[in-house]
Amino acid sequence: MDNRAIGIFDSGLGGLTTVKELRRLLPNEHIIYFGDNGRVPYGNRGRETIRKYAMQDIRLLLSHDVKLVIAACGTVSSMMTPEMQNSIGLPFSGVVLPSAQAACAASSTGQIGVIGTTATVRSGAYGRAIRAIRPEARVFGNACPLFVPLVENGFIQPDNEITLKVAKLYLEPMIESNVDTLILGCTHYPIIYDIINQVLDYKVTLIDPGREVAKWAQNFLTSSGILREGEGSCEYYVSDSPELFSDTAAIFLGGDIQGEVEQIDIDSF
Repeated sequence: MDNRAIGIFDSGLGGLTTVKELRRLLPNEHIIYFGDNGRVPYGNRGRETIRKYAMQDIRLLLSHDVKLVIAACGTVSSMMTPEMQNSIGLPFSGVVLPSAQAACAASSTGQIGVIGTTATVRSGAYGRAIRAIRPEARVFGNACPLFVPLVENGFIQPDNEITLKVAKLYLEPMIESNVDTLILGCTHYPIIYDIINQVLDYKVTLIDPGREVAKWAQNFLTSSGILREGEGSCEYYVSDSPELFSDTAAIFLGGDIQGEVEQIDIDSF
């Protein structure tokens, strides 16, 4: 048993899809979430800037004495080096490896697609992780930068004409490449799961990174004997307006968290 919290961070709101899955799988756990909404998005920034921000985010979580750290952000996960991970001194996972493992297990043809931010796709991190598991796999990537603002502005209905048109544009290369499995390489994207599934004519297995890293956490805590006892809870921290964060968070969590979000000075970490 270990009653310390699980620490989760993201560049903004997308990591809340991971929080939602963790709350479903591990209802007794205490979760501390940091969303860096003052510096969002990370996906169009340079590699060293992303790494600097990630380490500040991690130091914030460590100040709360967490028992493990999750980077619930495809961009950060694709930029973390082994040295950065080792410096944390705690169990750590990003979303890349759990998602790659799930995709390799799901794909019958080895034709695997990855969509994500520009930085994530350019990094090639998903491709390296997939080919380390299945060397014969063919990986096809495409950046989808408009998906994040569409989600955060509520354009998420399955029949939303704007998001459907954007999805058709972004997913056309995946259809042409005959992928049978697609990694939703940004934790915002599962919010428009139904739209993506529709555009792909329900013929492609979709991999939700938030769900996969939550499964990893469940397996790790269970096998390590460090599950928490008692009633679960969440703390939310942000680097900019708590009100703006709370207003949009309901899209990801399916419930109101008004009054539960605290703003912190991330530059002090």
